Amino acid sequence: MQARVLNSLPTLCRLLLVQVAAVGLHQAAACTTLAVGRQASADGSVFLSHSDDAETNGDARLCYVPAADHAPGTQRPIYFAVEDYPRYVGTDRGSCYQPQPGQAPYEPIGWIPEVAHTFAYFEATYGIVNEHGLGIGETTCSGIYGTSAIGHGGKALLSIDTLSHIAMERTTAAREAVKLMGSLAEEHGFYGAGSFEGSAESLMVGDPLEVFIFHILPDPTGTSAIWAAQRVPDDHVAVVANMFVIRDVNFSDPVNFLFSESVRSVAQEHGWWRAGQPLDFTKIYSDGEYAHKFYSGRRVWGAYRKFGVDLPDNYTDLRVDAVYPPTARAPSAVHVGDLFAIHRDYYEGTKFDMTKGLAAGPWGDPDR
Repeated sequence: MQARVLNSLPTLCRLLLVQVAAVGLHQAAACTTLAVGRQASADGSVFLSHSDDAETNGDARLCYVPAADHAPGTQRPIYFAVEDYPRYVGTDRGSCYQPQPGQAPYEPIGWIPEVAHTFAYFEATYGIVNEHGLGIGETTCSGIYGTSAIGHGGKALLSIDTLSHIAMERTTAAREAVKLMGSLAEEHGFYGAGSFEGSAESLMVGDPLEVFIFHILPDPTGTSAIWAAQRVPDDHVAVVANMFVIRDVNFSDPVNFLFSESVRSVAQEHGWWRAGQPLDFTKIYSDGEYAHKFYSGRRVWGAYRKFGVDLPDNYTDLRVDAVYPPTARAPSAVHVGDLFAIHRDYYEGTKFDMTKGLAAGPWGDPDR
C-alpha cells in the first residue's frame, strides 16, 4: 500500500490542480466534467476536471478534511446538503468548518455506521481528491424522478455531496468508490439538488489507473436509487455537461459496466425495456437538456472539438439522438493545459464564436 500511495502522489496533485483551477474559471451558468484515461494523457496520468457554476451565494472554500480513527460502534452523521455558504458548520470535519461567531453547528438528518479509519481529503462542495489519489468531478443532470431529503419533505438520506465525501473517506480506487456510493444510495435513498438543473447527478470518478462515469437518480419510491457507471477506456476521453451520456448498458460486462438492479427492474415495470433488448440509460432515465436545446450538447461538442474529435454540431433531441458517444479516442496525447483550454473555450473560430456578433458588443466580449 505504501508504494501505491507514493507512486500516486504526482497524479493526486494533477487531479487536484485541474479540479480546483477549473472551479475558479469564469464560465456560463453550467458545470462540465472532463476525464482523460491514462493512455490518452501525455504523461500516463489520469486527468479529471470540473467547472463549477455555483449559484448566487456559493461556498467556494477549498477545505482539508483530516484522516481520523473511530471507535467501534461509532455512527457517522449525515447532514442536509447545503450548497450555499456556509455549506457545513461543525467540529467533526476539520478546522475549515469550525463555528464562527453567530454560527450554530448543523444538526444531522440521520446516521450510518462509521468505519474504523477514514482517509484525508480535499473538498469543495463535493469531494475532490483523497490521500490515495481518488478524484471526483461533478455535474448536475436532469432525471425523470426526483425526491427530497429526510426532514425536507422526503425520505432520502444521501445527496451527491455526501456520497462523494463518504467515497473520499472510505475508498482508494474508482471502482470501489462507485460501488460504495451506489450501494449506500440504494440502501438509504438518494435525493438530488432539486434546482432548475435537475434532480439527478453525474460524477467522473478516477484513480491513478482508471476512470468511471457514474450516473444516479432517485428511484420512483423516493427511498432508494437508480444508478449506472461506465468505465472510460484507458485511451479515451469523456465529457459530461449537465446531462447523462451513458447509452447501452452491457449487463454481462462487469469490467466496464456497474449498475443497480433497479436500472432493469424499473424500466421493465414501466414497459420501457424488455429483457434481451439494448437498454439506453440516457434515453430512459434522462429528462433531456434543461433550460434550452444545446444547453448540454453544445458544450459536449465543443469539448470533443478541442480534444480533436470531430462530431456533429446539430441534433433534434439529445435524449433520443445518440449523436455524442459516452467516450471517444483522442487523436493526440492530452496535456493538462488542454483541459484548461477546454474550460476557457468560447467556440472561437467556429460559427458559434461567442466573441462575434451583436451580443459580443464592440469589444468582442463573450460574457453574456
